[in-house]
Amino acid sequence: QVQIAESGGGLVQAGGSLRLSCTASTSMFIRHMAWFRQAPGKQRDLVSAIFRDDTTYYADSVKGRFTISRNAARDTVYLQMNSLEPEDTAVYYCAVQTLGRSTYEYWGQGTQVTVSS
Repeated sequence: QVQIAESGGGLVQAGGSLRLSCTASTSMFIRHMAWFRQAPGKQRDLVSAIFRDDTTYYADSVKGRFTISRNAARDTVYLQMNSLEPEDTAVYYCAVQTLGRSTYEYWGQGTQVTVSS
């Protein structure tokens, strides 16, 4: 079992920045970590991911504006979000995929990001 704690959401004006943090209770079994987001009335979408080999993925809508990274202990990931747009407003969820799995099975409680115009 992996517990996940997220932080860093909030209200920011368009063009501003926020950094989200996600800490897992253990790094021992982690394969990949990712950030998803869900806006009201929309499906939950993958925003960014960092894989076990340190490669990264970004959705087209955030490329060049968001950066995913993790700490040396490999139990915390960060999502640096710059040049925020009102369209980035959503609940952001951290997710963990463990070894031997093909889906993200552990999820955080979500953190609200609101970007005002």
